[in-house]
Amino acid sequence: MNDIGKMLIGTGLLLVLVGLLLILGGRLHLPLGRLPGDLVFRGRNSAFYFPVVTCILFSIAVSVIAYLVSRFTR
Repeated sequence: MNDIGKMLIGTGLLLVLVGLLLILGGRLHLPLGRLPGDLVFRGRNSAFYFPVVTCILFSIAVSVIAYLVSRFTR
């Protein structure tokens, strides 16, 4: 039961951290989703966005964070 409590606290702290990063990212006007290499197809009445480069950068960031967490929790 103690392990579940620790896991829930850790998950809650992670959610708070992600929320703060999203708020700060909105205030810093980061061009996520509008980076060079992100695909945008515009028609007459619609638009399709596919953020390729943003997804790659997000994947690299998550991989580095996961590596650091696993490295320091040994």
